[in-house]
Amino acid sequence: MRVINKTGLGWLWPKAFYFALAAIILLAALDLVFPPPLAKANQISQVVLDRNDVPLRAFSLKDGRWRLKADLDTIDPDFIEALLAYEDERFYQHIGVDFQAIIRASLSMMKAGRVVSGGSTISMQTARLLEPKQRTFTAKLQQAIRAVQLELRMSKKEILELYLTLAPYGGNVEGVRSASWAYLGREPVNLTPDEIALLIALPQSPEARRPDLKPQQAKIARKRVLDRLVAKNVIQAEIAAEAATASVPHRRNFPAFAWQASEEARRRAPYMQADIKMHLDFRLQARLEALAKTAVNEMDDQAQISVMVVDLKTQYVLASIGSASRDRAGGWLDLTNRYRSPGSTLKPFIYGMAFDEGFAAPATQISDLPKRFKSYQPENFDRSFRGDVTVAQALQHSLNVPAVHALDAIGPSRFASSLAFAGASPRLPKRAENDAGLALALGGVGLTVRDLALLYTALGNEGAARPLSWIKGEGLTKRDDEIVQFLSPQNTQKIIEILKSAPTPEGRMPANLTKSAPQIAYKTGTSYGYRDAWAAGVSNGLAIVVWVGRADGAPRAGATGREVALPVLFDVFDTAIIALRRNEYGVHKGEEPWTGAAPFTLSRFEHEERPPEILFPPNESELWQDREGRGFALSARGQGDLVWYVQGEKLEDAKHGDPVWVPQNEGFYELKVVDSRGVSSRSSVRITRTALR
Repeated sequence: MRVINKTGLGWLWPKAFYFALAAIILLAALDLVFPPPLAKANQISQVVLDRNDVPLRAFSLKDGRWRLKADLDTIDPDFIEALLAYEDERFYQHIGVDFQAIIRASLSMMKAGRVVSGGSTISMQTARLLEPKQRTFTAKLQQAIRAVQLELRMSKKEILELYLTLAPYGGNVEGVRSASWAYLGREPVNLTPDEIALLIALPQSPEARRPDLKPQQAKIARKRVLDRLVAKNVIQAEIAAEAATASVPHRRNFPAFAWQASEEARRRAPYMQADIKMHLDFRLQARLEALAKTAVNEMDDQAQISVMVVDLKTQYVLASIGSASRDRAGGWLDLTNRYRSPGSTLKPFIYGMAFDEGFAAPATQISDLPKRFKSYQPENFDRSFRGDVTVAQALQHSLNVPAVHALDAIGPSRFASSLAFAGASPRLPKRAENDAGLALALGGVGLTVRDLALLYTALGNEGAARPLSWIKGEGLTKRDDEIVQFLSPQNTQKIIEILKSAPTPEGRMPANLTKSAPQIAYKTGTSYGYRDAWAAGVSNGLAIVVWVGRADGAPRAGATGREVALPVLFDVFDTAIIALRRNEYGVHKGEEPWTGAAPFTLSRFEHEERPPEILFPPNESELWQDREGRGFALSARGQGDLVWYVQGEKLEDAKHGDPVWVPQNEGFYELKVVDSRGVSSRSSVRITRTALR
C-alpha cells in the first residue's frame, strides 16, 4: 500500500492547476467583456478604381480625414522590410509585447538618463491608435494588454495592415496609402529609399515633421531613419547618402477623376466598401473628359456636355462624363442623371415597334403632309413637308408628322409603358396626368442620358434590354429568359441599317467610302426651344449617347442635335474605338476597328490652328519605372499622324496602338510630339526607379 506524504508539496499541484485554469477563464471572460475598440478600423476612406485598378477618385471621411485602407500585397515590400527593421524587428516572433525590447529600452534609459529607444511594438502602437491615451505607465500597461488582445483576434498581416491604415502622417492624413497619395501623388507600390525613410519617420512625430510645412525637420528625421537602416544593414551607405540629399515632397491632391461617375459607383457599392472597382476605362475616361472640355470651350460659356459609353456585350459603362467642366455653371451636377426632353431620339423605337406590330416596313410609304391629330398638329423642324416618303426616309431625315402617324397607330401610352418595361424611366409632363400623348414622338417626355444609353444599348443588342452595369459584381443580374426583348432582332437590324444610311455630318466622309471607317447607326434630337441637343449611336460594339445644353435647362438659340451634338458623337466614337481596340471591350468579332488617318473630327477647320495635345505623360510629372523596366504608352491627340521625340531622338512608331517609350536611365527627359503640320508640344518628366537593394 502506497503512503502519501501529506507534509510534502504534492498536494499543491492540483490546486495550482485549477488556479491557472480559473485565471485563464477569468482573462478570457474579461477579454470578451472588454474587447479592443475596433470600430475605428472600419472607418476608412473609399477609393474608386477603374477596371484596371487605376485610382479614379478618393473620398475623405465625414470629418475630413483621409484614411485609406492599407493592403500589404500592394505596398512596396522594401518599405515593409525597412519599417519592421526600424520599429519592431521581432514583430513576427512576439505575442504583442516584446519583453526583450522592453528590457533593452529600460537599460538604455538608466544608462543615458533619458529615453534612448522605445519598447513599444507595432501591435502596441496599433492599440494606442485605436484607443488614444496620455503617455503614462498605466496607459502603456493598457496598450500591452490591448496588443495581446489584438494578437489573439487578428493575424500578423492584419495587425500590420491596421497599423499602416491608422498611422498619423500630419494634418488630416492617416495611413501609408493616404500619405503616399498626399506627398508622392501615387500608390505606395514602388518607393525610392528617400520616400521609404520619410514614410517611416513621419508617424513618430507627424506635425513636427510635415514635409509641406516643416521641410527641414522632415529632412533631418529622414536622415536619422536612413542612418539607422544603414546600421541594421537594410540599406547600403552609398544609397542612403544619395537618398538624404533628395528634395522633400510637397502636399498633393488626391485623385479626382470621373468625378460624377465615382459618386454613382459609391452609391451603388456596399456600405463602406474600401475599394470600389468600376468598369470604367481610365484611359478612355481621361480622353473623353479632355474632348468634352475642348468641345464645350467652343460653345457659349453656359453650355455643358454629358456623355456615356456602354459596351453592348456586357452592358458595362466604360465611360461617363457627367459634365464637361466643374468650372462652368452646373458642372458639379451629374447631367447623365437629369431628366431632359429627348427630342427625336425615340423615333427609331417608335418605328421599330411599328415594324413589330406589322403596321409598317422600311419601304412603306407614309404621308408627310399637314395633319391634325385631334387637338395636336405637328410640323417638321424646317416647317416644310415632303409629301409621300418611305418610312426609312422619314426616319433618316427625322420627319415629325410620319413619326406621330406611327405613334398614333401604336398608342402613346403603350409606347411609354414599353420604355419603362425595358428599363428606362420616362417622366411624363404634369399636364399629361399620367397619360402619354402624341407629343411623346417629338420629345414630350423626360428621359436621362442613362435611359437613352440603355435603350440604344438594346438597339445594338438585337432589341434585348438589360440594366447597365457600373461596378464590379453588379453584372448581368437577369437570366437569359428574363431579359426584356424590347424589339424583335430582325426589326432591330432593319432600324440599324436605316440609321447607318442617314446623311453624314458636314465634313465627314461617308463610312462606305472610307476604308475601315466605323458605320455609325445614329440619331439626333433637338428639344423644344433648343434646350437640349442630342446624338446617340451604335457601332463597333459600343452604344454612345451625347447631350449638349445648359444645366439650368435654358434655351440655346440655334443649337440643334445635328449641329452641336453629332460632331461630338463622332469624335467620341473615334476616340473610344482607338482607346479600346487592344482591350476586350468595344470591338465584336467580325468587326474591324477604325484606324483611319484622322482619329478626331474633320468637321471643324479651327482645330487646324491648335498644337497637338499631350494626354500622357502630363508636363512636369514624375513616373516610376518598375523593376522589370517596362515602358510607358505615350498618348496625344492632334492633326494627322503624330511623331514622338525623346531627348531629340525620334521614337519608333508602334504597330498597334500608342507608341511605347522605355527609358533606359533615371532622370529628367523632354518629350515632344509633332503633328502633320510640324506643330509640336512638349512635356518634361522625371523617371525614378531606384530600389532599396
